[in-house]
Amino acid sequence: MQIYLDYSATTPTRKEAIAVMQTILTQQWGNPSSLHEWGQRAATVIEQARVQVAGLINAATPESIVFTSGGTEADNLAIMGVARLYAVPQHIIISSVEHSAISETVRLLEMWGWEVTRLSVDIKGRVNPLDLKAALRHNTVLVSIIYGQSEVGTVQPIAELGKIVQSHGALFHTDAVQVAGRLPIDVQQLPVDLLSLSSHKIYGPQGVGALYVRPGVELMPLLGGGGQEMGLRSGTQAVPIIAGFGVAAELAAEELATETPRLIELRDRAFAQLAEIPGLIPTGDVCDRLPHHVSMCLENADGKKLSGKTLVRQLNLAGIGISAGAACHSGKLSPSPILLAMGYSEKAALGGIRITLGRDTTEADIDWTVMVLKQVLQRLTPVFSGQPKYISKIK
Repeated sequence: MQIYLDYSATTPTRKEAIAVMQTILTQQWGNPSSLHEWGQRAATVIEQARVQVAGLINAATPESIVFTSGGTEADNLAIMGVARLYAVPQHIIISSVEHSAISETVRLLEMWGWEVTRLSVDIKGRVNPLDLKAALRHNTVLVSIIYGQSEVGTVQPIAELGKIVQSHGALFHTDAVQVAGRLPIDVQQLPVDLLSLSSHKIYGPQGVGALYVRPGVELMPLLGGGGQEMGLRSGTQAVPIIAGFGVAAELAAEELATETPRLIELRDRAFAQLAEIPGLIPTGDVCDRLPHHVSMCLENADGKKLSGKTLVRQLNLAGIGISAGAACHSGKLSPSPILLAMGYSEKAALGGIRITLGRDTTEADIDWTVMVLKQVLQRLTPVFSGQPKYISKIK
């Protein structure tokens, strides 16, 4: 039995996207910048995909969608595209639970003299809007807060945070890679100026993403060249995978009303069964949470015999794919920086696991996975006692 439960890492490309990509590769392979018929056919494909992706987030104008190589480039374009407008370093605000595409990019800005405020989060991983309000300065030019946290599933109060930033006059960016296609997004109502998307998180091909840029927002491009993508992302567009992204976005929008409640039911089923396993602690916000996301940590992780990585390996041997938050650097396991930022002890932060659900996930998959996880933990920890619960901040 093979059960894939790592849909936050990537999703299988859906057959409809593959079909359109095959057509493009064989019949509409022109350079979209060329003026002849072959080029114009390819350009039409690009613009159709732009309309489809815009539809997923209800963007008023398709031209506000800038295609990139993925969510990481979209995040970098948002951060660096704003920063490069200024000759003198300014102030930027992010949360302490950002994806590395944001946190590492901001770290680079910091080396160049920019002032950076990293907002703390509570035990559930949520930013306090009052903290954001207090952190804003006269020279704050950009705030970037992740919409749905990929490791612990917490959904931030983006509308409330965006209004605070908007009233201050700074630009507001959010990484919505994990949210798009799983929760409704309406950028005409949401107070965001920049929003990042990724194709392979919504059953499109890998290697393509997009940055939504609200009309009137100015960015400095990262790449010099032919001026493609409204001058913001030079380079010949990857027509086949952009087309696949468009199809995936359109289908995700159509299926949202039925798929989201189905995922929520499966998610809650998983949490209910995992609650019966002593020593496993739910992480993230139980209520304001991504529909497909289940995350826990081991109260008794030791980083050696028992850790999140250990469970990933053990479940993989059983044909089940999940992921862990802790990372291995130079042979040594490092605690999850996200769990540490949320106030968990280093010991608990070594034991984080993530189970993420998708279109092919069934109730039987959940039940089997929980049963295998119980068996693994019983084998690894003969004395595994106590009741799972949210733990207080322990350093």
